[in-house]
Amino acid sequence: MQSAGATIAPEGDGKLRRDLKNRHIQMIALGGAIGTGLFYGSASSIQLAGPSVLVTYLFGGLVIFLVMRAVGEMSVHTPVAGAFSHYAYQNWSPRAGFISGWNYWFNYVLVAMSELSVVGIYINYWFPAVPTWLTAAFCIFFITVINLVSVKAFGEFELWFALVKVAAIIGMIVLGVFVVIKGTTSNPDLPPPSFTNLWEFGGFFPNGISGAFMALVVVMFSFGGIELIAITAGEAQNPARTIPKAINQVIYRILLFYIGSLAVIMAVIPWTKIDGELSPFVQIFDSAGISVAAHILNFVVLAAALSVYNSGLYSNGRMLYSLAGQGNAPKAFTKVSSRGTPYVGVLASSAVTVIAVIVVMIWHDFAFNYMLSIALIAGIINWMMIMITQWKFRRRIGPDEVKKLTFRLPGGTFSTVFVMVFLAIVVVQMALSPNYRMAVIIGPLWLILLAVSYEVKRKRNEKSERVVSQSAESES
Repeated sequence: MQSAGATIAPEGDGKLRRDLKNRHIQMIALGGAIGTGLFYGSASSIQLAGPSVLVTYLFGGLVIFLVMRAVGEMSVHTPVAGAFSHYAYQNWSPRAGFISGWNYWFNYVLVAMSELSVVGIYINYWFPAVPTWLTAAFCIFFITVINLVSVKAFGEFELWFALVKVAAIIGMIVLGVFVVIKGTTSNPDLPPPSFTNLWEFGGFFPNGISGAFMALVVVMFSFGGIELIAITAGEAQNPARTIPKAINQVIYRILLFYIGSLAVIMAVIPWTKIDGELSPFVQIFDSAGISVAAHILNFVVLAAALSVYNSGLYSNGRMLYSLAGQGNAPKAFTKVSSRGTPYVGVLASSAVTVIAVIVVMIWHDFAFNYMLSIALIAGIINWMMIMITQWKFRRRIGPDEVKKLTFRLPGGTFSTVFVMVFLAIVVVQMALSPNYRMAVIIGPLWLILLAVSYEVKRKRNEKSERVVSQSAESES
């Protein structure tokens, strides 16, 4: 095991530094489970399922935990930058490494694009005169500089972003429990707060089992980005200890931050009164008579948006570094600064994000209808490829080596099949929903585009090799 500050070159010509400490990894894992999907998207899932959304989050959280254990098994065995792409390349095929890496990279570009395109709205809440494009430009510049300084700088900023989100959730839960115990509300249109509200308005399954199933899509996408933990393995000081600890705590964090917070919210505010016009978190602060509720949440979602872009730029820089090491991206992406930052990959990812944000601001509806559909399905593709890669990883190393693994996916092949079936059900639910049907159509087309791109790249490489070989023969 390498010590702090040691370098690592799992692939390519550059060397990354193992400067992410245990506190960084734990807070990155903690913050990865909390995003705008919880603060705002939870309203949509509550409308679909009512209180039974808690069961949906529980099952969804279990599946995400298994996905994380699968990638964690490989990350502890081979802690490298690029994670999923490198493992797919090593255990599956160069084509799988190409598809996995570029799919994840483009997915995070689109996710970062969506966050940056609305960050100006958060700033305008306090400063209406500031142009949204100026806010987005400043955020891109600020976060890019952080990622260029060092991986330690990224870790420190992500730690503080996570602390803001965690403090908001814990504060809301404590406040909500206090309101329930007190039994009063400042809103005369609401019944007294009580945990009985979880079953008194149409029962715990007010929209039936089908309602809980329909909420699956929203719930699963709210977990997007939690797999960032695996990306950090290549720069963690002690991945054999920190990665298992972070992953094993994922399920507890989901129970607390998702199930705990939403249970408290629906106890204070009956699910029938959550209409999506306001964040449920704003509503609970309002019900307690805290007039600055909107300001508090605006600050929190601003921190969440910056956290998403910070994490996205970090992971995309490392993904390009890994792809270049495989020969699936230009070799320039293996270049690393003296501080251990893959600066070419970071700058390239930042530049593409700028273009994407401009596209969104000019053709807002078109961009969100099509580009975000790719982002939605890309997350499912990534999780499916992780499970298949883990299965192939075990086949490659053999049963004897599997027994020696210090961190394993519980349930083995059964868990792999269970996750794949569950994700397939989510895709079916997407196909049945008008809001997500476009993603199911675009998904196969996106995979075909990636596969064709790989074949074009492969043939160009073969042609170049033949030219070099012929040139060498003629000179001899």
